[in-house]
Amino acid sequence: MRLPDNYDNTKPYWLIFAYHWNGGVAADIDSGGGNGYWWAYYGLQRKSQNGAIFVAPDSANGGAGWNSDIDIPFTDDMVKLITENYCVDMSNIITSGFSWGGGMSYSLATVRATTAAAGYAFRAAVIYEGGAIPGTNPDTNSTSPIALWQKEGLTDTTVGLSLATPARDQFVKNNGCTGWTSDAIPAPDQTPSKTSTNVSTEPPQPPTPGAYINPGGHICTNYTGCSAGHSIRWCVDQSAHGPGAIDGNSSLYNPCASPPNTCSQSCPCTWTPDDVWTWLNDPSSNVYTLNATTAN
Repeated sequence: MRLPDNYDNTKPYWLIFAYHWNGGVAADIDSGGGNGYWWAYYGLQRKSQNGAIFVAPDSANGGAGWNSDIDIPFTDDMVKLITENYCVDMSNIITSGFSWGGGMSYSLATVRATTAAAGYAFRAAVIYEGGAIPGTNPDTNSTSPIALWQKEGLTDTTVGLSLATPARDQFVKNNGCTGWTSDAIPAPDQTPSKTSTNVSTEPPQPPTPGAYINPGGHICTNYTGCSAGHSIRWCVDQSAHGPGAIDGNSSLYNPCASPPNTCSQSCPCTWTPDDVWTWLNDPSSNVYTLNATTAN
């Protein structure tokens, strides 16, 4: 667990959970792995300027994936312990995760979107390449709304669209969304294109998977008409199974953020931390997010 810089026990702070992938451990989330601090907590600790409480749990299975029967009560216990001892903004508890950790976040979104079950609720779920993964057992019958940011790669054969879209579609329905607007930049000299249609039609996707275009390569859809506080942002890119896609690049490991490399115009890093942080702070934002080229 990481407390904010200059923690003040009279100031309520956001509480952000980050769940690891199958084979990962909490230390990978906390350290940022090979990318270091730039990617710690999926890049959100950096984007917050160390301004939130961040928690990286270890699954009960010791890195072998998340099990909702064990790990949801574990999450409840963590929230209870943290909120009893630290000053938490109870309206801003957020879950995030990649792959199996994304499945865990989906499961939590279905059962902890209201305070009825455990006395607290997640305000938002952030899912990287996750969805209806066996073992995480989301409550697909839940009708509770929650804000959702979700990313899926079209060439992901580990957790593909068939597992990812059920999460999106469940909350499109639960949140009462009625339409959508998408942003994409297909070429450097073009401005973002916007299209609105009905949710009965699948939102647009990038060109043929593998055709990496720069600075294009991903399309984000903001659903419209959703109930208050329950926005949905769905991003699709051309990459495979990784949380840090880079437009114009098939790399899954965000190498330009790994020291001694630094993010730059000639060596860009993933756009996902910027996009997620913007959305968490302004769910109505529909700004196309470019590759990151700075260390900020």
